[in-house]
Amino acid sequence: MAEGKPFEACGRLFATSQAFGHSPATDRLFDEAMGEALRWHQQRCPEFRGFLARHGFTGKRLPVTPEEIPPLFVTIFKEHRLVSIPDERIRIELTSSGTGGQRSAIVLDHRSYRRILQIVDHIFDSLGLMARDEAVNYLCFTYDPRVAKNVGTAFSDKILTGLTRRRRVFYAIRWDEAKGEFAFDLAATVARLQRFARRPDPVRILGFPAHLWQVCDALERAGVRLQLGPRSFIITGGGWKVHKDQEVTKDVFRERVCRVLGLPRENLRDTFGMVEHGIPYVDCERGRLHVPIYARVRVVDPETLAPLPVGSRGLLHLMTPYLSSYPSISLLSTDLAVVEPGCPCGRPGDTIRILGRAGLAKHKGCAITALELLT
Repeated sequence: MAEGKPFEACGRLFATSQAFGHSPATDRLFDEAMGEALRWHQQRCPEFRGFLARHGFTGKRLPVTPEEIPPLFVTIFKEHRLVSIPDERIRIELTSSGTGGQRSAIVLDHRSYRRILQIVDHIFDSLGLMARDEAVNYLCFTYDPRVAKNVGTAFSDKILTGLTRRRRVFYAIRWDEAKGEFAFDLAATVARLQRFARRPDPVRILGFPAHLWQVCDALERAGVRLQLGPRSFIITGGGWKVHKDQEVTKDVFRERVCRVLGLPRENLRDTFGMVEHGIPYVDCERGRLHVPIYARVRVVDPETLAPLPVGSRGLLHLMTPYLSSYPSISLLSTDLAVVEPGCPCGRPGDTIRILGRAGLAKHKGCAITALELLT
């Protein structure tokens, strides 16, 4: 969809359907779109304007390239409600799916909401994961969005069930009226998956990998192996959360899950993302998380924020111009990662290898002081 001023470049970027069609032209378009987003937020979010001023960017003197935009540290969104739109323009407010303490709360206006739907379509279609003419049964290891409307993972999975026609959708994390809280219903989930496996329709499994691991445990204890078939897919995301003690390597996870559930290894795709950033990074058939043209990533030194060479281990710095509702266009995460060029699948652009959380206690350098600049 075309967009008018002040978002002409953004409109052209998000209308580009080849999500991994990286080229000098798409790089220039991304730079232009980031400039539009920067000016928008600098003019409309007083806290972000003050943050830029603390870094020497005032008035018309603004960063020229996306990499020059000082990143906001992701934990800022747990401490502050930063917005660039009036409240009446809020389309939806989302929270992160953290396991404890404060959770990030971010808002989407109609423009940002429309853009992310367009971006998700392009990314998953470019990876061969869209089939709008196919009816699919869904098993979602996440919160039922009818109850958890504003939890980011529930919102994401609701979008992902729209990549095909929906036949049946089962949410494994269910509201327990007696306890007044969400709980993972393992027995009901295993029973529903076996029922889905007996039908001719393909199955798509979405959500937390730890819960899928527990389902495989239950099936193997019962001596059951399923045959979901080559038209079924598993799209994991959200990490292992409180089940870190169960976490296994990506290769071990893929081998066992595909063996127990009966589908090709290339049909298990992991994703990485965060509610504060919004862009999904999705595995290709070779198991590499790809960076789409709608984002740019690099790794930086946790103490100095200086960029590190390709292939280095550092703190993940994420950039995207799609957000017009809050100023998370340049975001410093708490994740350690390696950014690598190229992929055996042949798609151009960078891929990301996530190494785990950095831990705030060890990195109280420039990254953490971003919090203080807003107080």
